[in-house]
Amino acid sequence: MPWIPRGLRHGIVTSGYPRRPDGYGPGFFGHVEVASVRSDAPGMPVRSDATEALAAAAAECPTGAITLDGGVVRLDRGRCILCGRCVALAPSTFRADPGFETSGLGRAALVVPATDDDETALAEARTRLAARVRGLRRSIHVRHVDAGSDGAEEWEVAALTNPVYDVQRLGVFFTASPKHADVLLVTGVGTAGMEAPLRQTYDLMPEPKVVVAAGVDAASGGMVHEGYAARGGVGGLVPVDVYVPGSPPSPFGILHGILAAVGILGSRRHVGAEAPKDAAAAP
Repeated sequence: MPWIPRGLRHGIVTSGYPRRPDGYGPGFFGHVEVASVRSDAPGMPVRSDATEALAAAAAECPTGAITLDGGVVRLDRGRCILCGRCVALAPSTFRADPGFETSGLGRAALVVPATDDDETALAEARTRLAARVRGLRRSIHVRHVDAGSDGAEEWEVAALTNPVYDVQRLGVFFTASPKHADVLLVTGVGTAGMEAPLRQTYDLMPEPKVVVAAGVDAASGGMVHEGYAARGGVGGLVPVDVYVPGSPPSPFGILHGILAAVGILGSRRHVGAEAPKDAAAAP
């Protein structure tokens, strides 16, 4: 039985997240941060090189995630596929940041930098969600639906059940029946053919229930624009509570989104930005 000496040699490989930090995050390209809010410093002449770099970055973005409005730069992480072109073309404005805790409460939470109106709406939505899922902290059943994915997210979802992530240790279980599910985990661009099955799955789930959209395909359609065959994300098909950006998001990122959606993790701007003090009491 070779697994016995192998186990003794490697020890415990299962992550302790969220009870303690996992070493995976610091080395993972998790999201793009907007280092400079404006394309020019207030009161200073506009730098033509900076303006040209930002214009080039916006033009080269394959999903149109970057917008420039009156010198204000905004990045939609719900569209960003982490290709890194903007970081290479305009490094003074965009930077690649590590970490996997990138889930956002609602679609607007994925657009940075946030406005005051965004923060107010997020605070209200956070309060409503916390009240709705108050009883879903000990045994969470997840129904996963592929609504037109390219398969990348499915690999990451499947990894959650392996010995490294082991979501069962947190009381999170995958179920085949929507009637037994608390969380609807959706991947894919929201194809026309999956519109009715996805809605039927949601309607069959008992209350309270939450919806987590994993990946930029589910958030916005990603590289697939809205058309006759796709809906440009699943937000128009079912009411999504938490979005997990990434193309695809990592298993830790998806786990973070699920735990944040059901209230096991606390919340700042990004849902579950850090675990609460009683995280060790979580299943």
